[in-house]
Amino acid sequence: MADSPVAATLIDTVAWVHIEHGRILCGRPRGKDVFFIPGGKREGAESDLQTLLREIREELTIELLPETVAPAGCYEAYAHGSQGGPLVRMACYTAEYRGILAPSSEIEELTWFGYTDRELVPPVDQLLFDDLHEAGHLR
Repeated sequence: MADSPVAATLIDTVAWVHIEHGRILCGRPRGKDVFFIPGGKREGAESDLQTLLREIREELTIELLPETVAPAGCYEAYAHGSQGGPLVRMACYTAEYRGILAPSSEIEELTWFGYTDRELVPPVDQLLFDDLHEAGHLR
C-alpha cells in the first residue's frame, strides 16, 4: 500500500509572504539548489508567531513587526525531491518589517520571483504561488 499524506512524517513550518510589484521574495539556502519562501521549522513549543519572528530575523536580518502579522493561508505538500513523504505544512503570514533585507549566513541568495518562476520552488511553495497568482497578487 502506498504512503498517504496522513501516514507521512510532518514537517511543520511557517513562512513570510512578502510581495512587492507583483513578485514574491524567495531565498536559496547555502548548499541548496532550490529557492524557498523565507521561514522555517518550529523549535520546541514555539508558537507560529515566535517561529516566524525568529526565522525571519535569522534568515533576512530584519525584524517583523508583530502587531502587523496576519495569516495568509496554510498549505501542505510533499517535501522537495520526495515521492510520498515527508509532508510539509507551511503556515503563511504577511507582515511589515523594519531594517534592510539582506541574506544571513545561512542564506546564499535572495531574489524576487514572479509566477513564471514557480518551478524553481518546492511543491508546497508552488501551491502558494498558484493562490497568489489566481488572486492577482503575483505576476
